Amino acid sequence: MTETPPVLEHRASFPLPAAPERAFRALVEPAALSRWFAEHVRVEPRVGGAFEFHGRAAFASPSVREATQQLVAFEPGTSLTFQWTIHGVDTEVRWTVTPGETAETSRLEVVHTVRGALPFKRPRHVLDDLWRMTAGNLMDHLAARADVVLPDFISDRPEVRVSIDIDAPPARVFRALLDPALMNRWLHGTAHVDLERRQYSYGWNYDVEGRSVAGGPTTILELVENERLVTDWPDWRGEPDQPTTRVTWLLEPLRDGAATRVTIVHDGFGSMVDRSDYQQGWAGFAEQLRQIFA
Repeated sequence: MTETPPVLEHRASFPLPAAPERAFRALVEPAALSRWFAEHVRVEPRVGGAFEFHGRAAFASPSVREATQQLVAFEPGTSLTFQWTIHGVDTEVRWTVTPGETAETSRLEVVHTVRGALPFKRPRHVLDDLWRMTAGNLMDHLAARADVVLPDFISDRPEVRVSIDIDAPPARVFRALLDPALMNRWLHGTAHVDLERRQYSYGWNYDVEGRSVAGGPTTILELVENERLVTDWPDWRGEPDQPTTRVTWLLEPLRDGAATRVTIVHDGFGSMVDRSDYQQGWAGFAEQLRQIFA
């Protein structure tokens, strides 16, 4: 008797900073897809046509021989569905663009159906992180940001790296990383810092899958005054057996010390997909930090 393979259906929805027509074009035009989705893309916009993608930024499709994806449904201007074999498992992805709250916004609805057992401990979390990462890059592309950062699924040292220049000297910027009153202005939390005990918290609390999580860092791992701050970063879902990552803040003086280049490096991920939407998250926090000195 043949066993029916397990079916996993992951659904997600993301706001897009573009009108539906423009958003849909970004899903089918190879020049756009190669900026936010995968380096190498070939699209034949019709049922049965190619929707092939591969390269370092293509999850489970690094080489041209893995680029066998095909469109199985296509509604111009509205939705497309493509077949995607991931580690030998048959999956299907549907992207649908719907109107947003204004004429210049829209939403991307993602349904990823997996017919088989993916070789991951938590496949639903892998898909969730994958689409958070992918949608984050699509949002950056549609917002015409210059720093769209494609993931590198081949790298054995996955990381997020964000830099920003701040019009304040390093000593003032460093204080904003350690003074809870200043931290709360750019973190929107209830920060707590105890330098003697090396305790460090953003004061974030939220629920994930019915579990209460104290998110963000807990411990200062390294501190060099006005130059470097390193903290831990436990799994954001609160999974105790997931690896704890690390966040490093590097401060470099500019303009004879009148300004500061801040570089945030988040590393220690078990795999690139764990990057999730941290790229956009850290870019957002870096900008909020800059704003308190504006």
